[in-house]
Amino acid sequence: MDIRRAKQIYESSSTIGVQLEGEPVWIESVDEANGMATVQVGGTPQNTHTVSVDRLVEDKG
Repeated sequence: MDIRRAKQIYESSSTIGVQLEGEPVWIESVDEANGMATVQVGGTPQNTHTVSVDRLVEDKG
């Protein structure tokens, strides 16, 4: 995924599925300057990771 699309998903009022290595994630923030996103893995608020947006994949379903 590119940084522009990650930002669009983050700002969207719709629920858009995103995965990190096959696991569903929720984008919590996007750092455009560094190409990074903080994501929540699964439904666990304590399980967050900061990853490069190019590791994220949008669900196409």
